[in-house]
Amino acid sequence: MTVYTIYVGKEEEIISYIKSLLNNNLVVVSNSYAAEKKIEVVGEDTPVLVLFEKNKVELDLPSVNQLKSKFPRAYIVLVAERLKKEDVPHYQRTGISDTITSGVSKERLYNVLEFVSKNQELILLSTQEQQTLKAYNIPLWKRSFDISFSLLAIIILSPILILTALLIVLESRGAPIYKSSRVGSNYTVFNFLKFRSMYQDSDSRLKEFMDLNQYNETEPENQSEQRDSVNRDVVYGDDEGFYFVSDDSVISEKEYLREKNIRQRNNFVKYENDPRITKVGKIIRKFSIDELPQLFNILKGDMSIVGNRPLPLYEAEQLTSDQYIDRFLAPCGLTGLWQVEKRGDSGKLSPEERKQLDIFYAKNYTFWMDLKIIIKTFTAFVQKENV
Repeated sequence: MTVYTIYVGKEEEIISYIKSLLNNNLVVVSNSYAAEKKIEVVGEDTPVLVLFEKNKVELDLPSVNQLKSKFPRAYIVLVAERLKKEDVPHYQRTGISDTITSGVSKERLYNVLEFVSKNQELILLSTQEQQTLKAYNIPLWKRSFDISFSLLAIIILSPILILTALLIVLESRGAPIYKSSRVGSNYTVFNFLKFRSMYQDSDSRLKEFMDLNQYNETEPENQSEQRDSVNRDVVYGDDEGFYFVSDDSVISEKEYLREKNIRQRNNFVKYENDPRITKVGKIIRKFSIDELPQLFNILKGDMSIVGNRPLPLYEAEQLTSDQYIDRFLAPCGLTGLWQVEKRGDSGKLSPEERKQLDIFYAKNYTFWMDLKIIIKTFTAFVQKENV
């Protein structure tokens, strides 16, 4: 299905770049009033994608709100380099569903188009009610189930937990449990637990492996300035630069961009034997055993059995494809709706679909939905993907 794509803004360089990605299939207007006139003549059944160029917040909010109110089926994406944390909920309340940078990649943009084309019902559902942001309180039935289930699981699985920890320590130095900061319900940060599956010096091992790759390209010094670079919004910074905090490592922004761009240019090289992952790590990842320590997160109350996956800090700080305020008004969980919908088939589930499924779960979860997700998880866990 063809998506009617319209750009609202005046930056010629950005417009020209996005036009090149879309083969000139882009309608350009300078303001929201002109956008309304264009969208009015589009058929009701035609999906509409609005790329809204960020200006001043006080000017943007009424314009976006007017567009979304008049055209609830329109999927509005903010084009912005950086977005202040305090401005995020304001943009979202008015109708912004996603954001991209001016240097968005072709793959990222086409993922958005694919989502808009295939998910009109989800888009309309997410805009039927404009919720006032409020604190999330876990229902008594859900908390009771979490305590009972996690305590029973820990007791039954204790031999596996102890054996796994012992094998990890015997194979490589370091603690068997890895802790990383994650953002859960109500934007609360907690220590997310996993069995360590990588060597302590995993980053240096990856660099050595890449140096041995005969197809590896060297990176131009100005590569991180090119338009196809990844989103540069991060949380932590100091005089040395910015840092991304992820599951198994802390990596500088410069190094992250370098590795990301090299992977994009050499995407035909697949690392089937990642040197960063231990032998034990390969086994526990394959069978999802590395996730079992999260049962203690659940028992403590940081997480639930079923919910939206807690995000690493640098992802949660951005209004991106995997971050949306409504998803934090729900429990974060060990497993969830989108994981079982396409588990083991991640290539066919776009980031936008994941985000919308998270929002759908947050607004509609029930005991029976949770039970169904748990059953699906047990039948599909051997197809585990990296989530």
